Amino acid sequence: KMGKDVQEGDAFIFINKSLTNMKILHAEYGGLVIYNMRLESGTFRLSDIDCEDSSASLSINWSELTLIVHGISPSETKRAPRWSPKKE
Repeated sequence: KMGKDVQEGDAFIFINKSLTNMKILHAEYGGLVIYNMRLESGTFRLSDIDCEDSSASLSINWSELTLIVHGISPSETKRAPRWSPKKE
């Protein structure tokens, strides 16, 4: 339904409703890997997603995931302009 494929390099990130547990599913050579991160205190800071909707999905890039894991809200950061290839 999301148009993504873990076998093609996409990762799937699942966060519980209370925003205290994150699981990441991705493919490695030989099989699928699940990483689990449970916060002892605080919550994950997500941007642009309705956390009340249990079926909500959002596409993020690796740098945004890194910010979330480190406790920084991607929507509250100021990004410097960078070159990126044009998408056709």
